[in-house]
Amino acid sequence: MLKGVLSDRDAWSAVGRCSIEKAVEIVGTRTALLVMREAYYGTTRFDDFAERVGMTRAATASRLAALVDAGLLEQRDYQEPGQRTRKEYVITESGRDLVPVVWALFQWGGKHSPSPTPLELTHHDCGATVDVEVRCAEGHLVGLDDVELRIARRERPVPSGGSDA
Repeated sequence: MLKGVLSDRDAWSAVGRCSIEKAVEIVGTRTALLVMREAYYGTTRFDDFAERVGMTRAATASRLAALVDAGLLEQRDYQEPGQRTRKEYVITESGRDLVPVVWALFQWGGKHSPSPTPLELTHHDCGATVDVEVRCAEGHLVGLDDVELRIARRERPVPSGGSDA
């Protein structure tokens, strides 16, 4: 729901400034999300990503490079005994922050797909199924009709250095 100055949709446009638009530019392809899925599952090696996602070597190289550039994965050197040094791909903090989005897609796909998967997310400690929810900073469960979009209030930075006097 839009409130205040944002409620007049003819007075402003989100094009180029929307967080959803910016996120989709980074992870908005099938292969990007599937590479991230594999990274969450512990895949780190180039050939394993290619095989498990079903991509060509060229597509795998391109997608991994894009996800590294976006800061969702990072490259690290590894070396098998007697082999040359190679790169592995490890999930970053930014990539971990994407996990709830991927889990939500997993949950949605399981519920609404014409051919649902028998897989489910469960809590390791107690075995209960996991549901992705939206909660406010106070911990309240938030429904679709309970969300408002507003302009964030940000502290103005204090100028460093000299005086304005």
